[in-house]
Amino acid sequence: MKKHDLSSLRLRGSVGERIDPEAWQWYYKNVGNHRCSIVDTWWQTETGGIMVSPQPGIAHIPLKAGSATLPLPGVDADVITEDGRSARPNEKGLMVIRRPWPGELMTIWENPKRFREAYFKKIPGMYLASDYAMKDEDGYFWFLGRADEVLKVAGHRISTTELEDVLISHPAVAESAVIGKSDPIKMQVPVAFVTLRPDSKASPQLRVELINHVRHNLGSIAAPENIYFVSKLPKTRSGKIMRRLLGAIVEERALGDITTLEDGTSIEEAKQSYEELKTELKAVLVGVETS
Repeated sequence: MKKHDLSSLRLRGSVGERIDPEAWQWYYKNVGNHRCSIVDTWWQTETGGIMVSPQPGIAHIPLKAGSATLPLPGVDADVITEDGRSARPNEKGLMVIRRPWPGELMTIWENPKRFREAYFKKIPGMYLASDYAMKDEDGYFWFLGRADEVLKVAGHRISTTELEDVLISHPAVAESAVIGKSDPIKMQVPVAFVTLRPDSKASPQLRVELINHVRHNLGSIAAPENIYFVSKLPKTRSGKIMRRLLGAIVEERALGDITTLEDGTSIEEAKQSYEELKTELKAVLVGVETS
């Protein structure tokens, strides 16, 4: 950043994946020189536009690292618990929109039943975004990932976002993506793909260290079964991690549609990392049986 003149910057945006507080602080300090607002937005294709976002052009709302701040004018957003009540401050719940808005989707093409069931059936009268979120004491929204990205491990519900945040908190990790792998005993077990910081090197010792890091912070039930090291994660062209593809790799099934994948080499690398660790573990098991 120091090689370039960034004095003309007034505003910066963040789209795709939720920006974690550490990345937010780096962005604010190194790219914006502590003076440029970060517009970290929440919206969906179905909403037709941004719904929750800082509003530096129309309102002087203090920013909080990692929060998308407040709904735009006219957007009646809330966080609702599974039993249908408004969540208390800092209580995790489901993101909903209480009233219609101009960009709202009208239906699903030739499938109005699926439209009603997917978006309006679980919490009647409200649009269900199927994202987990919470609001703090100031009403700021904090997004916690997709509701369908919650793992069920031996009867425990574990958010992939929580696992990813813990992995990123380790000084060696730059980025992480956690998925669930089917397990005959626990139903699912977490596995993680991580990219490392430039000054860190992949090794079996680091793999064990990261697993223990999660165990220490979230408990043994949340510890990943395996961790795969890659140089880049598969993402869409808008920056969203394609966890579905990583799940297909560890489940050894077809990838499905990859038309939105930005860089195909990321998938090949993830496959290679999976196969290498699989071979390594087989060799260990053979050694144990022999001894």
